Amino acid sequence: MIRVSGPSLGPFARDLLGREPIPRHAHYGPVRDEHGEILDHCLALYFPSPHSYTGEDVLELQGHGGPVVMQLLLSHVLQAGRALGLRMARPGEFTERAFLNDKMDLAQAEAVADLIDAGSAQAARMAARSLGGEFSAQVHQLVAQLIEVRMLIEACLDFPEEELDGLESFGFADRLERLSAALQSLLSRARQGVLVREGMNVVIAGEPNVGKSSLLNALARDDIAIVTDVPGTTRDRLSQAIVIDGVPLNIIDTAGIRETDDPVERLGIERARREIEKADVVLWLADATAGTVEAGPTDPVVMQIISWATAAGASLLPVLNKIDLLGEPEAPVGDDRLRLSALTGQGIADLEQRLLSLAGWQGSAEASFIARERHLEALREAGAHLAMAAQVLEQGPELMAEELRLAQQALGSITGTFTADDLLGEIFSRFCIGK
Repeated sequence: MIRVSGPSLGPFARDLLGREPIPRHAHYGPVRDEHGEILDHCLALYFPSPHSYTGEDVLELQGHGGPVVMQLLLSHVLQAGRALGLRMARPGEFTERAFLNDKMDLAQAEAVADLIDAGSAQAARMAARSLGGEFSAQVHQLVAQLIEVRMLIEACLDFPEEELDGLESFGFADRLERLSAALQSLLSRARQGVLVREGMNVVIAGEPNVGKSSLLNALARDDIAIVTDVPGTTRDRLSQAIVIDGVPLNIIDTAGIRETDDPVERLGIERARREIEKADVVLWLADATAGTVEAGPTDPVVMQIISWATAAGASLLPVLNKIDLLGEPEAPVGDDRLRLSALTGQGIADLEQRLLSLAGWQGSAEASFIARERHLEALREAGAHLAMAAQVLEQGPELMAEELRLAQQALGSITGTFTADDLLGEIFSRFCIGK
């Protein structure tokens, strides 16, 4: 499909199609080059402004799809529209124009890209809800409540002689408490959206031959990694994307960590360190049958893994593997490590649920929407300003009014009410061509 957007495209569409296009009607017929030769038979749709995706005049040509034919057609369209200044669109420019022409807000525009890039059915449904305006509606509702409180504050500022009575009579403390509760609820739902959109990096770490590659295969339900009884088989990182309850997880298998003089193995251990430093969760895997199963914080390998995970701010989940080889697989008293068998699958379901719990997953995305890290930052910033507004309530309306203004500005950055131009460029540059 070739899409053209811009002002006053009616005459251009008529010349290109050889007929007067009827708005929002499909026209089938030939498109000819400057010599009258037929390039392709296309389905053409014309959407005059403002009733189009971008809010401008839009012409869409749907051809037969062959790369050579479509390239000829594209070249002809560009040549025919040279007088109009027609050019190739930048990545995301159609959606950017829709945003600039008030056809959608910024959160909805971002949801277009998220819907295209959705890695699971859950993510696609949540992106569709954001595109439909559900997330934006929640933000607008918060902004409306903020505006109401700000109007009352301004009334107090206009009548300073009644400042104290006004603050008490308007019930600002209760209003701020309700606003903060509503914002925290929205923040919780947005966190679920960020988790489904961005997923979580889970690194499997431990000594050689404890079953890290076997655990990767068990979680992936496939033979992704080579598994042998020879310690040090895995020399490089292996990763596999999986989805648990709609949440994408990137499982990364790393080289066994131990003291070694082998330069290749040491390189693999260094790569394991780099993966741990980027992890959200580190699975510290140990062999339940080994003599070092009771190893504590003084064990050098354990200390190394804990150090790397702590520096990365990652959660550390201790796991014992190979419990199928134990005569009595019950956990000793006081041992809260997760116990499983990557070979038989025993305990794998418990591990998956523990990972979701560490990620903060609340069990359902039916009421959630897709969101991004910048949305969380804006919501947190707005929450901080609301908390400060409550703290300065007794000091007078001036300070409170400023905090509420900043809270509204933070919320406005989500939908694009208050947005820097460089942020817009960053957002839309990540779109694919033609969107």
